Amino acid sequence: MTTITRRRLEADPTSESSLGIVHDAQQEGPITMAPAPLVTAEEFFDLPTRSRARLSPDGTRVAYLAPWRDRLNVYVRDVDSDWDAGTPDADAPDARRVTSDAHRNIDTFFWTADSRYVLFTQDTDGDENHHLHRADIDRPDEPTVDLTPFPGVRLLAMQLPSDRPGTVLAGLNARRPDLIDLHEIDLATGRVTLLAENPGDVLNWIVASQGRMFVFTMEDDGDHVLSAWDGGIGAPIARFSGRDHLFGIAPGVLTTDGNGLLIGSARGSDRTRLVRVDLTTGEQTGVDSHPVYDLDTPRPEADTRFPTSLILHPVSGALLGARYLGARQVIHALDPQFAEILPRLEELSDGDLAHVSCDSTGTRWVADFNHDRDPGVTWFYDHDSGRARRLFRPYPHLDPAHLAPVTPVTVPARDGLGLPCHLTLPVGVEPRGLPTVLLVHGGPWYRDSWCYDPEVQLLANRGYAVLQVNFRGSTGYGKAFTQAAIGEFAGRMHDDLIDAVDWAVEQGYSDPARVAIYGCSYGGYAAMVGAAFTPDRFAAAVSYTGMSDLTDLVRSVIPAARRSVQNSYIRYMGDPDDPAQKADMLARSPISRVDDITAPMLFIHGANDVRVTPRNSERVVESLRARGSEVEYLLNEREGHWFINADSNIELYQTLERFLAKHLGGRSGSVAGSAG
Repeated sequence: MTTITRRRLEADPTSESSLGIVHDAQQEGPITMAPAPLVTAEEFFDLPTRSRARLSPDGTRVAYLAPWRDRLNVYVRDVDSDWDAGTPDADAPDARRVTSDAHRNIDTFFWTADSRYVLFTQDTDGDENHHLHRADIDRPDEPTVDLTPFPGVRLLAMQLPSDRPGTVLAGLNARRPDLIDLHEIDLATGRVTLLAENPGDVLNWIVASQGRMFVFTMEDDGDHVLSAWDGGIGAPIARFSGRDHLFGIAPGVLTTDGNGLLIGSARGSDRTRLVRVDLTTGEQTGVDSHPVYDLDTPRPEADTRFPTSLILHPVSGALLGARYLGARQVIHALDPQFAEILPRLEELSDGDLAHVSCDSTGTRWVADFNHDRDPGVTWFYDHDSGRARRLFRPYPHLDPAHLAPVTPVTVPARDGLGLPCHLTLPVGVEPRGLPTVLLVHGGPWYRDSWCYDPEVQLLANRGYAVLQVNFRGSTGYGKAFTQAAIGEFAGRMHDDLIDAVDWAVEQGYSDPARVAIYGCSYGGYAAMVGAAFTPDRFAAAVSYTGMSDLTDLVRSVIPAARRSVQNSYIRYMGDPDDPAQKADMLARSPISRVDDITAPMLFIHGANDVRVTPRNSERVVESLRARGSEVEYLLNEREGHWFINADSNIELYQTLERFLAKHLGGRSGSVAGSAG
């Protein structure tokens, strides 16, 4: 069996050794080292050679993503084929391409339980109107089938019922854009049948065994209500606090007997644990918990790079394990057979076990790993023989030795709240007085974590210290930490960012005169707040699909999601229909403080962004240009809230590195003769 000894971060996370600083015993001060070789933006952001491998339930084939015509498409090959031949999958005789999308990368796909089909979702140029498509593995030359072929309609929920093989249950807003109706789709014929019409207040549908149906609705105060459905909404079965469940009840997995629902719950606790909700009585029973960490539910709900919080059997849906996340991941095995297999999988890498798939017997497995410098390495493991073999590295051209370690650190905020952060320092450079990028995550109901991020590695490779702050409002650190952000946009949430920068300066890592603030979505808003509300602190600012007007953000929510933002946007930012709250929201909006911006700014936006409309960038850009300020604007006509295609990301990050090199003095692979 081929194994790699697994290592954990056991050292003091703020120690110099943990941060990659090595001292010579015969000398004072750090060893003088050459910077890591320059890695181009193309090398960081071009397509992986392979990624996202999933084993078929019959255990014979692997589906995975690989390039075709510069876009990621789904390929299938036998698990026992030669994965090391060195031939690109588009030309490999062992690999069969089953999709042919030359316009946009495919990101999410999965097998049906009978191993006959691969299903995948796709939108149009980032409009987030995802459709469900089917690829027939036995007929790879046939075109894929759009199973939801309705213009402007969005797949909002999906369920593969184990007792109704060959069908998919789908929540679609085909009848009205603001209402999610329940449909059944026949995978073989593509026939779509309406099962239940939304009377106006159903947010989610659940279908249990024997066709029993349940719905989630929301009360005026934001609390979620679970009820039975029998042609209409029945008496409430259970209620859940809207303060605890911002966007709904997750993960929301049916138990195999069809009588319970597995959810993450923080009822009576600060931490989210796994509980079972009885679908008859509504009683919550504890299933599993971690003494310190939250169930890792919000992160994969927002970002498909990360695996779901529950590990399930691919055919029966039985619960195998649960994931919890602190500085690193912890998995609890909740099935006897999986308890034997889990340590065998985990020893294959010193990273964190990520996506896993197995055959119907639970003996053959394909697994990949999160890692800060060697991401997505994918293995096949046979539990009967105890043997494992590596299938591929997604980025074989990247040398982990040239990439920068990502180190968790805890920084105190001015009010004493501990802020979980990640510090990444450039390789081969003395970590003193560095130009620094404060990289702010989106959401804000999200969290940064220990992982590989090409954005972080690009910045570190250019010579920047990269500081990522899980400010109050971030998820995964207990509900009190998240709820501390209520009413604190451009307030204490921003203070947390400033406090983290002050810490980095006090530790000697950062040059206070060369700090830029950059982020996407909420992070873009934070960048604008940094430039407008604390203009003396940042030498440059970059907003990537950031919102400049909080009232515009709330009023622009798509019809199908308006009801569901009661506990997030409305509770945390305010209600623009209330005059006093509207005034407060505008006071916390960068659009109201454009005249205070002095630093050069770069704005990046996708023209098809439905979450934060491009006018949020364009209004600020126009105001800055009108007063002669230094501002750049990159608008991509083929993207939405996040850029997906490789050529779009390469253009984005070449623009970003040139901008930062000009204003902070770091290296650039796009400008000849740049500093550093």
